[in-house]
Amino acid sequence: MKILLKTLCFILLLACISLQSCRQKTLNKKTVLAIPVYGQSLALGEEAIRITDFDSLSKQTHHLVRTENLDEDFGYFSDSRFKQWAKKVLNDRRRAFELSIYGMSEILARYIVDKGHGDSLLICTFPGGQGATSIVDMSKGSKAYLKFLGEIKDAYQEAKSKDWDFIVPAYCWMQGEDDIVWKKSPDYKRDLKQFQTDLNHDIKAITKQKQDVKCIVYQTNCLTLSKEFKATNFNGYETSVPQAQLELIRDDSLFMAMGPTYPYSFVDERVHIDGLSQKRIGYLAGLSAVRLLESKPSKGLIPEGLRVSRDTIILNFNIPSPPLVLDTTAVSKAANYGFSVINPSNRDILQKVILTGQSVKLICNESPVGCKARYAVNGIQKKSGHVSGPRGNLRDSQGDKLKANIRKTEYPLHNWCYQFDILVRF
Repeated sequence: MKILLKTLCFILLLACISLQSCRQKTLNKKTVLAIPVYGQSLALGEEAIRITDFDSLSKQTHHLVRTENLDEDFGYFSDSRFKQWAKKVLNDRRRAFELSIYGMSEILARYIVDKGHGDSLLICTFPGGQGATSIVDMSKGSKAYLKFLGEIKDAYQEAKSKDWDFIVPAYCWMQGEDDIVWKKSPDYKRDLKQFQTDLNHDIKAITKQKQDVKCIVYQTNCLTLSKEFKATNFNGYETSVPQAQLELIRDDSLFMAMGPTYPYSFVDERVHIDGLSQKRIGYLAGLSAVRLLESKPSKGLIPEGLRVSRDTIILNFNIPSPPLVLDTTAVSKAANYGFSVINPSNRDILQKVILTGQSVKLICNESPVGCKARYAVNGIQKKSGHVSGPRGNLRDSQGDKLKANIRKTEYPLHNWCYQFDILVRF
């Protein structure tokens, strides 16, 4: 009888332990949302002096933000996983630059906490890609692509070892400067869509998720880095890269807007946006990620269509936060606020720009049919950024309500119009 009683007590104890273990697993159940960044040097933060302190990032985001290792050891990156591991072991952060995904993570973490999901959601983010590289050399099968995919796989497996769910809602895309300058991609739009298709397929094969992986796209604007660039060239390759990025955002539901780079400061006004700019554009990426989670994907401030009335082009826009504004304070005034109308004889026929509600009127000195309506296709040779580079002055008013506080200074989070180059057909 005593033996039977002891046996029953032992079974009951095991049942209690098992029940407590299951309860603990339920309490610790989390879902990891992975939103990394991929691209060339801007994705890796090259030359962007870091303004994010990693300890404060962890505390500020309530320890919700993790690396590809699902830890909080930010700031280690190399082109090979072994070198990256060695840098971490040696605590070598000499090339730990400011990344847009730090700002993105702050916005996303704040949203998660405000919604009361701080105990159940985590954010996984990290950089991938390769500097000074064309899209054709960093697509499926390349060294950078395989490393990026391997890190997603490792993060997924680490999450599963903890009995956590893991999903990749999106990734941020920051690449295109190399293709503007060296013209390696014969069809950038086709190549970027193919990259998205490949990565979407390969990530879903790892995570087994059903939902597609969205691409949050910035826009490269460094046209003047090309030696052949001339603003009045009717046929110019340089605009095809930023135009492709715009068209995918406009027409493809798997692409979302982050924002163009021209409103920001560049290191020496050349190729790379600086640390403050990485943080600011990162906040816009964060807002896009939030809108994705709310099933309200953002297309940004982009032209939706145009019509011609005699010698006038009327441009209509998708405006995230009306009204439209021609801002010559945040961005140095460009000729005709950045707009131009170039005819096949390589001549700008634009005379005047008028802002009317949700539209912009481009008044020309002759019929614009057969011409190209452009925005932010200008700038001083070899210069980039809001002072002297290819730029325009058109924005919405989102920043009147949404602002970023960086080092005790407030920066409005406006949506600036994407650079464009559109053939006027009628």
